[in-house]
Amino acid sequence: MAVNEFSQLKRYLDTQIIGQPALTQALLIAILADGHLLVEGPPGLAKTRAVNALAKGIEGSFQRVQFTPDLLPADVTGTDIYRQQTSEFVFEKGPLFHNLILADEINRAPAKVQSALLEAMAERQITVGKNTYPLSELFMVMATQNPLEQEGTYPLPEAQLDRFLLHLNIDYPHAENELAILRLTRGEALEQEPVSFAPISQATLFAARKSVLSMHLAEPLEQYLVQLIIATRQGAKLDAQLGAWIEFGASPRATIALDKCARAHAWLHERDFVTPEDIQAVVHNVLRHRIILSYEAQADGISKDEVISRIVDLVPVP
Repeated sequence: MAVNEFSQLKRYLDTQIIGQPALTQALLIAILADGHLLVEGPPGLAKTRAVNALAKGIEGSFQRVQFTPDLLPADVTGTDIYRQQTSEFVFEKGPLFHNLILADEINRAPAKVQSALLEAMAERQITVGKNTYPLSELFMVMATQNPLEQEGTYPLPEAQLDRFLLHLNIDYPHAENELAILRLTRGEALEQEPVSFAPISQATLFAARKSVLSMHLAEPLEQYLVQLIIATRQGAKLDAQLGAWIEFGASPRATIALDKCARAHAWLHERDFVTPEDIQAVVHNVLRHRIILSYEAQADGISKDEVISRIVDLVPVP
């Protein structure tokens, strides 16, 4: 059964990226829901290793792109190269033609590069000159941002943020996990059961995606899911303080994302139906980058996670 294969993949990823179970879970949800992942956290937390390990686990090609202020759109999309032998221009594919892309420090890229990436993420295609080239069916971008260093960065526009299925915040591992990482880098065997794992074929992955979409979601839970999103736009109807905290709410794309991610979460936990707990488990990662706080909330030190938790507390569970 495909879910067992993904459970093995999860255990394999946890042995490769120690102390970051939320990251490995988000990677699997994103790949099953056919979306992109934005990860924010300090450097050195194995973000590159995580995507590389996932690519190996699903028989996909992997490419890391270091985003810098002098990066050009052609550096990620590819460009037309003139062949003197044939007197023709030939298109040389760029990194975006791989299956899994790590866009490292995405907020260091200028607007034109971010625009090229936005087309790839949204339309699954790139345009170079007058020609448009489709990307592969298996295509996922995991972008990273460093919250500690903001000098020389270009904040991502809201349109591009909304294209990410999930926004995950990760932090430093606990002491015992850091000790395990230290021993692993020295080549020492960790005290854990060995994980027998065979890569998942892309055909199996696509079949799993169909299974996720066919998960049963009861109508009351559909209403609950929609009400969570509506609360980001009309928070004052639930609570005056909540309404004052939110400047702009989530778009309908957030509703679709929450539906997909809740289904994927339920499927990974070997259920054939979605529960309120599945929705609540993913709602923070789905909404974190889709709501804009008011100046009042920012001045009071209110975080987006606190606002989302308040919404979850106020919206009645069916």
